[in-house]
Amino acid sequence: MNYLCFMEHIISGKRIEKSFGALKVLKGIDMQVEPAEVVSIMGASGAGKSTLLQILGTLSTPDAGTLEIDGTDVFSLSGAELSAFRNRKIGFVFQFHHLLPEFNALENVMIPALIAQRPEAEARAEAVRLLSEMGLADRTGHKPSELSGGEQQRVAIARALVNRPSILFADEPSGNLDSKTKAEIHQLFFDLRERYGQTVVIVTHDPELARMCDRSLFMRDGLFVEE
Repeated sequence: MNYLCFMEHIISGKRIEKSFGALKVLKGIDMQVEPAEVVSIMGASGAGKSTLLQILGTLSTPDAGTLEIDGTDVFSLSGAELSAFRNRKIGFVFQFHHLLPEFNALENVMIPALIAQRPEAEARAEAVRLLSEMGLADRTGHKPSELSGGEQQRVAIARALVNRPSILFADEPSGNLDSKTKAEIHQLFFDLRERYGQTVVIVTHDPELARMCDRSLFMRDGLFVEE
């Protein structure tokens, strides 16, 4: 099924710039992503990929430029409004999971829903459903230290999805996994698109994952270039 829609971009970034001291990391990035599109961002270390992803995910503020997500000018929001928007609209998956070690898989997945002040019973039911979809129905009571790397990443993906975000951002999501588990995690992103029409933006060094995506953008020295 072709999920790419001729409608307003779900992400529209224009002329995005970011510097750290004298180092200009992003030099005027334009980026548009369509609803239900899966896009990869590639490039050498230091090219600006993760900095761009943090700005697109509203975790960092650009020095210049504009960003609209799902029709909202995100940097016109107050701090509290932006935090609430991020929790509702954006899910994050990182290379090293960032699961809270003192909580089990179910509790880790529930946390964003509870922060969004959803009823506990609703948050629990959604977390159970997502973990079951991830093949972890029998692992809900296990803490991260009791799970494999692939299982931890599936918990992290379930956590990212619990508030049904418009966009899923992933930063090297399979970077520390073995080849079999890596292939399973890669396929999972496309299963999510098939199941939910999920928009996904992935920073990766993995050419196999990039080839699976609808588009792959290549960064060099803070700009998108032809690979």
